[in-house]
Amino acid sequence: MCEYCGCQSLTTIDELTREHDEVVNLISHVRDARRDGDTDRMAELARRIGEVLEPHTEVEEHGLFPALADDFPEQMAALEEEHRLVESVLAEAAAGTPRDADWPERLIRTLDLLRLHILKEQDGVFPAALAALSTEQWEAVEAVRARAGTRMEQPTG
Repeated sequence: MCEYCGCQSLTTIDELTREHDEVVNLISHVRDARRDGDTDRMAELARRIGEVLEPHTEVEEHGLFPALADDFPEQMAALEEEHRLVESVLAEAAAGTPRDADWPERLIRTLDLLRLHILKEQDGVFPAALAALSTEQWEAVEAVRARAGTRMEQPTG
């Protein structure tokens, strides 16, 4: 996505950015599945997005956001609220393809919100963190990442 502020030079931000990139790629596949009327594929992709976002969200909510909350309380709260909305719609596919006829459209609307959410983080949160966080705060964020791990697709041979 962006490279203008240099925040991607930090491993944690680079990992979060790569997760964003993977999610955006998966969203494009969800749109293809929606166009093809393949609700089962949409649900499979929703589960994959959820798998990528699980450790990603943990790093943000237990690492970055708390470190920025004193300076940006409303913004961090709004981002966490968006996390809950995205998680709730993705969770509808956790046990299989939802039978609710409105779910595919609800998923698409939620993924539209997620794309905007990603831009807020890329263009707002990450550069703000680069400017505002101390070495100790970055170490705390990195400790959260170490605990959370990552669920990125691993390239195959």
